[in-house]
Amino acid sequence: MAKEVKSVNYGLEKIFDEAQDFMPLLGTDYVEFYVGNAKQSAHFYKTAFGFQSYAYKGLETGSKDSVSYVLKQDKIRLVLTTPLNSQSSINNHIVKHGDGVKVIALWVDDASISYEETIKRGATSYMEPVVEKDEYGEVVRSGIYTYGETVHMFVERKNYNGVFIPGFVEWKSDYNPEPVGLKYIDHMVGNVGWGQMNKWVKWYEDVMGFVNFLSFDDKQIHTEYSALMSKVMSNGNGRIKFPINEPAKAAKKSQIEEYLDFYEDSGVQHIAVATDDIIKTVAQLKARGVEFLPPPPQSYYDMIPERLGVHMEMMKEDIKQLQKLSILVDADEEGYLLQIFTKPVEDRPTLFFEIIQRMGAKGFGAGNFKALFESIEREQAKRGTL
Repeated sequence: MAKEVKSVNYGLEKIFDEAQDFMPLLGTDYVEFYVGNAKQSAHFYKTAFGFQSYAYKGLETGSKDSVSYVLKQDKIRLVLTTPLNSQSSINNHIVKHGDGVKVIALWVDDASISYEETIKRGATSYMEPVVEKDEYGEVVRSGIYTYGETVHMFVERKNYNGVFIPGFVEWKSDYNPEPVGLKYIDHMVGNVGWGQMNKWVKWYEDVMGFVNFLSFDDKQIHTEYSALMSKVMSNGNGRIKFPINEPAKAAKKSQIEEYLDFYEDSGVQHIAVATDDIIKTVAQLKARGVEFLPPPPQSYYDMIPERLGVHMEMMKEDIKQLQKLSILVDADEEGYLLQIFTKPVEDRPTLFFEIIQRMGAKGFGAGNFKALFESIEREQAKRGTL
């Protein structure tokens, strides 16, 4: 069985107890992308990933400088935002980074207190608390910067009964492909530059009250050519998990370095979304044109029983089906998990998605890192960036 924990030697409950829950996070509220063409991006995420039309803000609603489409699938909300003129600051983000994640919005009980508490702990302000009102009530939002130009927005919506937030209207569309079984955001991974991981680990500890509950170094995450280091940060209730990656020196360029080169800064590397039936979900995604990383060799699947150990008895999935779909399997002390990674969903080799199904496991697939990195390296070789 693969062992993930390096620096932590006691139970997760005790680890989470050490988190400072001075601003309890209730969940991920939404993730906002800055994109070059929100209308076309929305069509892609509906068609390929099964998201549904949810809310809209644009010229028709009085927004003169940007347009936003909100998509929803179960508990996941994606906001796709595009500037409407050359003077918008959103353009600068798109020119530098390409399409990418700008805002990770966190659902809180009090956005003003969340802002005040994080600012006094050293956060840099993005947006002071603002009360937004319409006939359905009010939403309070505030924001701080995290790594790169990425923002954590605090969203308080306990006094709001509208579709999304004031300024948006319901988006009705005749085109709503069936969902593919995506449930919620399991975790979101950030890539930071050389020597920056520990800085941001401390930032999440000091500013957000998070705790580092898993650590991986370049001895654990490496191949013949590339390596990285990673630490997983979590809030007190375990609902919000942010792994942070940093490149490590190796013979060739890792995917983390490639990301930093093309994103031109630290930023969100991938979004992991949970499903209850990964075989069904991945089969539907592939049928809709979503491209995944190439499969590991036959030997990987031959070794699954050994890697799962005692958890093999509870495994319901057929290994041949998993191999057919290139789904990876790993285990920890709590159970097993199944996961698969898309190719980048942008032209720049930056943002991608992970599909994950947890069957008790609390980890992040450390036993799959070698197979995953080798798949990524094969794609890097094609791009000439390895």
